[in-house]
Amino acid sequence: MPSKKALVRRPSPRLAEGLVTHIEREKVDVDLALEQWEAYVEVLRTHGWETIEVDPADDCPDSVFVEDTVVMYKNVALITRPGARSRRAETMGVEEAVARLGCSVNWIWEPGTLDGGDVLKIDDTVYVGRGGRTNAAGVQQLRAAFEPLGARIVAVPVSKVLHLKSSVTALPDGTVVGHIPKVDKPSLFPRFLSVPEESGSHVVLLGGEKLLMAASAPKTAELLADLGHEPVLVDISEFEKLEGCVTCLSVRMRGLYA
Repeated sequence: MPSKKALVRRPSPRLAEGLVTHIEREKVDVDLALEQWEAYVEVLRTHGWETIEVDPADDCPDSVFVEDTVVMYKNVALITRPGARSRRAETMGVEEAVARLGCSVNWIWEPGTLDGGDVLKIDDTVYVGRGGRTNAAGVQQLRAAFEPLGARIVAVPVSKVLHLKSSVTALPDGTVVGHIPKVDKPSLFPRFLSVPEESGSHVVLLGGEKLLMAASAPKTAELLADLGHEPVLVDISEFEKLEGCVTCLSVRMRGLYA
């Protein structure tokens, strides 16, 4: 039985100071962001996920993007070494949380850098984006941690967006979805579906055909609904101003031993 636990982390009061790399900075409404985060967490719970709140990291503006701090494969938690130095303090609380859940804990070590947002798992294939935040040493260390457990690691270039999962995610059947102008090499994915909106590239699999998606991608939601999926839309406008998407606000832990 796959587990349905999700790590989440409350937004820092300093959220508005979060990093932006590929987009223009806009003013972030921190109060609205907290409401949006609470609604996002509620959607997970409503769909049968047990949410585990990592201790807040109020001094780390980007800490709400908890996905970047750890990569899960089966019951192994690989604690990342974020490519942005200002984010490295975020991993401590996450390490404690996964250890409490009984995960086997591994680490990315210097000179490696790896952000969890650069890792897309489809069954036993693990795509890792080699881009601005994840370096070659990080890719090698991910390979060393997960290949012995049966994972097949596929490195893909990322240059047009912050993270691999800013450009592509996958549907329940393994089809990769992405917005072509933001995808470096769509041909690297065996099945690829082009979507009309950038934020339509981001889906979180809630179970069955239910897909958690951003409210900013109505055309993509319509397209996926027409293909028999069930989009569940949430407004995450304040996180999108910081290059955040629905995947980065949680770490879905499906492979823990029950």
